[in-house]
Amino acid sequence: MYKVLKTEGRAKRAVMETVHGTIQTPVFMNVGTVAAIKGAVSTDDLHDIGTQVQLSNTYHLHVRTGDKTIKELGGLHKFMVWDRPILTDSGGFQVFSLRGLRKIKEEGVYFQSHIDGHKIFMGPEESMQIQSNLGSTIAMAFDECPSSKADRKYVTDSVNRTTRWLARCKTEMARLNGLEDTINKNQLLFGINQGAIYEDIRIEHAKRIAEMDLDGYAVGGLAVGESHEEMYHILEETVPYLPQDKPTYLMGVGTPANILEGVERGIDFFDCVYPSRNGRHGHVYTDHGKLNLFNQKYEKDMRPIEEGCGCPACRTYSRAYIRHLLKAKEMLGMRLCVLHNLYFYNHMMEEIRDALDAGDFAGYKKRKLEGMEAGE
Repeated sequence: MYKVLKTEGRAKRAVMETVHGTIQTPVFMNVGTVAAIKGAVSTDDLHDIGTQVQLSNTYHLHVRTGDKTIKELGGLHKFMVWDRPILTDSGGFQVFSLRGLRKIKEEGVYFQSHIDGHKIFMGPEESMQIQSNLGSTIAMAFDECPSSKADRKYVTDSVNRTTRWLARCKTEMARLNGLEDTINKNQLLFGINQGAIYEDIRIEHAKRIAEMDLDGYAVGGLAVGESHEEMYHILEETVPYLPQDKPTYLMGVGTPANILEGVERGIDFFDCVYPSRNGRHGHVYTDHGKLNLFNQKYEKDMRPIEEGCGCPACRTYSRAYIRHLLKAKEMLGMRLCVLHNLYFYNHMMEEIRDALDAGDFAGYKKRKLEGMEAGE
């Protein structure tokens, strides 16, 4: 199912076979929270820009449209017309992000919907049931994501509960995959390592979940307030204790530099809202750093966002025109910036894989970082 093809230091070049197709890693997963990439990006666009995996959100699809309705309609792949792998996160991050609207107990979490305030309960079993209804390729275990600033006692108690929840997720996933009417009976389960920025808690938790023989392992609870240096340190200390023959996923990270550093420390899977969110605000990524297309200096700039870029925006349109669209609040401006950014991320992952294949990841990383830091 998952095979490491090559290594360079801790960096891994691997391939993962799934029921919905093959994933070449390292890989960036495009974030489509409610079964769509924000910025009017279609499934055809996703194919065009080289997307391998699309990520959707359990909590958001549960509260809007509803997982039971999506199951009736044939599951998430059929619903959004996507024929490649989908990863669904478990709703655990909403435990962190909706902290004013939730109460955490041993059985699970009591929420108020951020849409209409109605009461929702989600525990490990409910999260697995929702993800099974969606029929995603990879389901994430239900966890709590403690703040990186939380005190040691809180983090210890939280991580212990997350481990107990993981055991419940595994049991429930096995039950659901055996049911007659389950859409994807080959749904995979990834566990999540937590522990804030306490390296000893992280390492101990990594050892405990490694023993549970899951389909993959994620490092969660980073990029939530700690410094980049703290994040890299935690990865250096923790990733070696996760199984090397299973995929490793760094959740919600990050910038192009974060991804390069993550790959160097043994990460296979990444996801982040940055490319689409920044694109919607006219901020675009290039090999020479990030550009703000709202800047006056691009008003008469007839070059593409990036010379030589094969994305749908750069193949046809100029910086001047895209800036005009953004200033005029035309949706096409946002859409072109989002397409460019997602292409940039997916193409960068392709370059990373090629560099690992050639045994030159260290050289590639150095050149890429230097170029992005130098600016135009």
